[in-house]
Amino acid sequence: MVIPSDVRERHKKLLFAINRYRTLYHVYDKEEISPEALDSLKHEIAELETAYPDLITPNSPTQRVAGKPLSAFKKVPHKVAQWSFNDAFSPEEMREWDARLKRFLAGVAPSYVCELKIDGLKIILEYEKGLLRVAATRGDGDVGEDVTHNIHTIESVPLTLERPIDIIVEGEVWMSTQGLEELNKRQIATGKEPFANPRNAAAGAVRQLDPKVAASRRLDVFIYDVAQTSEAFPRTQWEELAYLRALGFKVNSHCEKASTIEEAIAFWQTWKSKGRKQGYWIDGVVVKVNERVYEERLGYTGKAPRFAIAFKFPAEQVTTRVEDIVFQVGRTGVVTPVAHLMPVSVAGTTVSRATLHNEDEIKRLDVRVGDTVILQKAGDVIPKIVQVLPEMRPKKSKPFIWPSRVIECGGDGVIDRIPGQAAWRCVDKNSFAILRRKFYQFVGKSALNIEGFGKKTVDQLLDEGLITNFDDIYSLQEGDLLTLSGFAKLSAAKLIASIQAHRSVELAKLLVGLSLPHVGEETAILLAEHFKSLKHLERAAEDELDAIDGIGPIVAPAVVEWFTRTENVSLIERLAAMLTISNRRYASGKKILSLSGASFVITGTLASMSRDEAKEKIRALGGSVASSVSKKTRYLIAGENPGSKLADAKKFGVAILTEDGFLQLV
Repeated sequence: MVIPSDVRERHKKLLFAINRYRTLYHVYDKEEISPEALDSLKHEIAELETAYPDLITPNSPTQRVAGKPLSAFKKVPHKVAQWSFNDAFSPEEMREWDARLKRFLAGVAPSYVCELKIDGLKIILEYEKGLLRVAATRGDGDVGEDVTHNIHTIESVPLTLERPIDIIVEGEVWMSTQGLEELNKRQIATGKEPFANPRNAAAGAVRQLDPKVAASRRLDVFIYDVAQTSEAFPRTQWEELAYLRALGFKVNSHCEKASTIEEAIAFWQTWKSKGRKQGYWIDGVVVKVNERVYEERLGYTGKAPRFAIAFKFPAEQVTTRVEDIVFQVGRTGVVTPVAHLMPVSVAGTTVSRATLHNEDEIKRLDVRVGDTVILQKAGDVIPKIVQVLPEMRPKKSKPFIWPSRVIECGGDGVIDRIPGQAAWRCVDKNSFAILRRKFYQFVGKSALNIEGFGKKTVDQLLDEGLITNFDDIYSLQEGDLLTLSGFAKLSAAKLIASIQAHRSVELAKLLVGLSLPHVGEETAILLAEHFKSLKHLERAAEDELDAIDGIGPIVAPAVVEWFTRTENVSLIERLAAMLTISNRRYASGKKILSLSGASFVITGTLASMSRDEAKEKIRALGGSVASSVSKKTRYLIAGENPGSKLADAKKFGVAILTEDGFLQLV
C-alpha cells in the first residue's frame, strides 16, 4: 500500500510528540498537556495505523496492548546475573555493614546513595539499538520469564530510548494504592476475591498470559539500575540515576546522597515515618556505595552484592482492642490462650485473632480484656501483640486470671502446667475436645485421607458413641450411619465404601494419624524411612531416635513414652490387624538421585502447586523436607507472602529459591 508523504510525516510527528509527552510526565513529572489531549493524539495515531497498517512500528503507542493471549511463558536466560540484597533492620546493623566495607576497602570511606525500596515486582528490560526487545522477571536470578507482552502495557516504560543504544536496566513494577482500591471494587463487583495488597496485584498482573488484563490494572514502574550498556558506564550511582533519566526512564525522585552512614540512617528515619503515606508501597531504603570503583572492588558474596543493602522498615503496626481471651485445645492437649480482637487491617490483611502463647506471655504483657494493644505481623504473616497501651485501659479493668479449669478439655476440665515449660495442658488426655481433634487428624488429608469423612461426621459419630477408638471406624456398618442426621442409604453406603478403600496406608501417614506427640508430616517421614516398620519403631530406644537427624531431644523421649502406654500398644495391634501398612521409599536402591542429601524448607503460598505436591517432588528425587530452617537446610523455597522462615534462611546463609527457581531445579 502506498502511503502519502503527508500521512507518513504526520505519523512521524505523532510518534515523536506522544513519546515526548510520555517522557515529560513519567520521567520529569511535568504535564504540558492534559491527559485528555494526550489521549486524543493516541486516538489519531491509532486511526492512521488502522488505515495504513504499514505505519505500525514496535514502538508505536498502539502496540502497548496488542496480540492474542499467550499459551505459556517463555524462559529467558539473563545476560547479567540478578541478585537480591542482604537486609538490615536497625541502625546498629547498618553501622556494622559500614565498618565491614571500610575494612574491605582498607580504611577508605565510601559515600552512599539512598533510594526508596519500592514494594513491587523486579523487572529486567533489555533494549537493542534503543528499542525494547525483552522484558523478563527475576526468576531464580539466572533464568526469568518473558513478560514483554505485559510490560508493553505500562505507559511509563519507554518502548524506544532517546539514543539507539544497547542496554539492560533493572527496576520495580508497582501498583498505586488508589489503583488497588479501584481494582478491588471491580473484583468484588464480579464476585472475585479482592487482592490483599498492591504488590500481589502487580505481580499477578505481570504474570498474566493476556496483556489486556495487565493493561486494565494501571501498572507503573521505577528504574533504578544499569546492568549493562554499550556506552561508557557512569562513574557513580548518582550519575547512573541521572543517566537513566536522560535515556527516558522513570526514576524515583526521592533519593539522596549521603557522605556518611549516619546521613543514610537519617534518611531511613525520615522515610520510616512517612513511607506509608506515599501513593505506592515502600518497605525500606536501599543504600548503595556511590563510587563505581569501590563497587567493583567490593563485588559480591555468594548471593548478594557487598556494596548495597536493603535497610528495611519495622513490621507495620496498628492498634486494636482485645474483646475476649479464649482457650483452644490442641490435639496433644496443650491449652493455648487466644486474643479475640476488634478486626483491624495490618500489612494488607484483616486480623481478628492473635495467639497469646502461654501464661507467662500474658503476665509479661499484662494484657486484659478491653485493653488497647499494638498489633504487628511478625514476618508479615503471624499476628502478634507486642505492647499494651495502659493509658487506654478501661477504669474497671481487672488483671487476667489464669484458670485452673478449661471447659474445652472436657470432663472436669482440669489443666496443669507441663514441668519445665510455660505451657499448660488438659489433665485428662483423653478428653472429648482432644479426642475430636485426634479423629479429625486421623481421617484427614495428611493421614488416612478418607474421602467424605469430615469433621461433622466425626462429631456425630462421637456424640452418638459409635466410635471411641480409631479402629472403631473400620467396624462401622451402613445401618450405624443411618441413625445420624443427614445420612440416607446411598450416602451411608458411599462413606462405608470410602472407609474400606482406605485400608492400605503408608507408615508415615499412619504415624501422623496416630497423633504422636511432636510428630508432624516431616518427622513422620523421617521415622518411617529410618525404622521401615511400625514394629521396629515401637521397640526403638530413646538414644536411637535422638541420633536421627531432625528428631532431637524433645521428640525422642515423647515418642518412646507414647509407645510404653498400654492403651497405645493395644491400639496399634488392633490397627495392624485391620490395615495394610506400607513404607514408601523416596530414595531407594543404589541410584543417586538429583536431590539426594539436600534438605528443603517451604514457606509462603505456591502458585502452580500445593505444598504437598512440592514435597512429593523433592522426596521423589531423594531430597528431604523439614518444617524449620537450620544450618543444615540447603534450600528455602519462598512462595508468595513468605513468613519468618525467610529471615531465618538469610541468617543461616541458606540458598533461597523462588517457585520458578524450584521448578527449574527439579
